Amino acid sequence: MQIKKVALDDLDTMAPLFDAYRMFYKQESNLGAAKLFLSKRVEDNQSIILLAQDDNNSALGFTQLYPSFSSVALKQVFILNDLFVCKEGRDKGVGSALLEAAKDVAREHGARGLVLETDKDNPAQKLYEKNGWTKDSALHYYWEV
Repeated sequence: MQIKKVALDDLDTMAPLFDAYRMFYKQESNLGAAKLFLSKRVEDNQSIILLAQDDNNSALGFTQLYPSFSSVALKQVFILNDLFVCKEGRDKGVGSALLEAAKDVAREHGARGLVLETDKDNPAQKLYEKNGWTKDSALHYYWEV
């Protein structure tokens, strides 16, 4: 398995995986919109997308990191917004490898760290905790649309 930072020429490989991720969250399939969304993130350097592939370059999973900042720490932080492993990549260490690669990105940027949010019933919580992530019980999360 290899993990690489996604570039524009990887979008044909990445878009179907991203579309499957969206469908996992009950969104309609829209491969064209998925590819366009990803291309804007990559072109405008708005996110860092890490793609896990097998030895045949088949996509196994990805994570997408959005840069943000901590005013208190005076440092950059990354929001791990998306993590997805396709059915063929599950139980093979792909998720853990992507989380470790995300940590490497944060270290390379001198970031304070990584943060993520997940549904309370998301089974991936076991993966996060197994990989050293700590659930923050001291903070509340608010949302306004």
